[in-house]
Amino acid sequence: MQNREIREIANEIVREWPKPYFGAVPYLNAMRVIRSIEDRFYEDSARSVVRYFLANASTWRGEAARRIKAELKQACGDK
Repeated sequence: MQNREIREIANEIVREWPKPYFGAVPYLNAMRVIRSIEDRFYEDSARSVVRYFLANASTWRGEAARRIKAELKQACGDK
């Protein structure tokens, strides 16, 4: 997988998941301004924002969801 900025991935999520679960929305919005997984979003690390998004995105399914979630997990250093 290529290493994209988190905000690029978030913008793809917005296109692919038009009605996200309400619990994922704040993290998705934060991801839209994060460049690198090493960045911070106020007091939170980008990694924690992405992980909280993933925890709240379990209802998002399909090929795009699987691919993007795998990319986010790889960015976080998770398997």
